[in-house]
Amino acid sequence: MFKPLHNYVLLARLEEETTTAGGIIIPDNAREKPSRGRVIAVGAGLYDGDELTPMTVRVDDVVLFAKWAPSASEVKIDGKDYILIRETDILGILE
Repeated sequence: MFKPLHNYVLLARLEEETTTAGGIIIPDNAREKPSRGRVIAVGAGLYDGDELTPMTVRVDDVVLFAKWAPSASEVKIDGKDYILIRETDILGILE
């Protein structure tokens, strides 16, 4: 398994709906990449001097992240696609 370092979070992108509320099917080339993901793994946190600031997100949280986050990297682990992103680029936890 993969364990992110510091304040990085490993996300599995959650797919968006393929039809609108009115029943119109959205083709693949017209869909935007989803900005929701499920947390797969988290780092320990970020050190500020000698003090560790722990992570806010936890494994299995569903989060909303910035679409154009500068820290986001698409990675492939064990044949599956994930996003590696800093916790500061996560906008919030969906409950």
